[in-house]
Amino acid sequence: MPPRPHPGHEFVLTLSCPDQAGLVHAVSGFLLAHSGNILESQQFDDRRQGRFFMRVHFDVSDPAMSPERLNADFAPVADAYRIDWRLRDAAAPARTLIMVSKYGHCLNDLLFRRSTGVLNVEIPAIVSNHRDFEPLARSHGIPFHHIPVTRDTKADAEAELLDLVERLRIDLVVLARYMQILSDNLCKRLEGRAINIHHSFLPSFKGARPYLQAHERGVKLVGATAHYVTPDLDEGPIIEQDVVRVDHSHDPDELVTLGQDVEAQVLARAVQWHTENRLLLNGHHTVVFR
Repeated sequence: MPPRPHPGHEFVLTLSCPDQAGLVHAVSGFLLAHSGNILESQQFDDRRQGRFFMRVHFDVSDPAMSPERLNADFAPVADAYRIDWRLRDAAAPARTLIMVSKYGHCLNDLLFRRSTGVLNVEIPAIVSNHRDFEPLARSHGIPFHHIPVTRDTKADAEAELLDLVERLRIDLVVLARYMQILSDNLCKRLEGRAINIHHSFLPSFKGARPYLQAHERGVKLVGATAHYVTPDLDEGPIIEQDVVRVDHSHDPDELVTLGQDVEAQVLARAVQWHTENRLLLNGHHTVVFR
């Protein structure tokens, strides 16, 4: 695992804008003028859309270069080139709220990765419509919020969730096999900062017991997809996907185990890339600077 960035000394700048001459020069010139030293730089030119994307990880030698000053000084550059941008302290952990229902494999994996330092996240809350994983949350010292959801209480439950998101200053919401459909309004409120994971088979099986359906159809691939949440159910911009090959010798329980493993891995990568500011939205697509 690479060393953690130094707080207050390392920053990540991500940007997208109409493609035009002088962009890289403008960014590098800004960094040079602000004692910046580039540690990692990646860029992508979407020629079909005429749009430019860039991620720069840099450190500064001048101790007076705070995030506030860097943001204020970069604003005129951004205005000149019509840049959409974010500049953040590379060491700051993302404040992450995790939602879960009755399947805990993704939750458990994220908590383990957080405890070992693989994920640079702070988890102020775990939310569930069931109480199954309250002891797990307690064992990690994380407040657990039981918010039951019924047809009659859905609006109140989502209002309670949004209150938590705002009060706890949440950067990212992770649906770690949370088995409730979010309303269009909630999806819009969380746009660009909510990630979901779901199984994805070839073909795709919906409804109850998808792994049993897959076994009955004799699938050869079991997979998972992590994507940003949008009002279009399971159709948000895709962040990461993976599959494992299976055959006739795997029974339904083995398919469940393999499927849960790939779900956990795919979700963890998506969360890590988001919290490391490696994801930029490009319409219905994502640009992933791994």
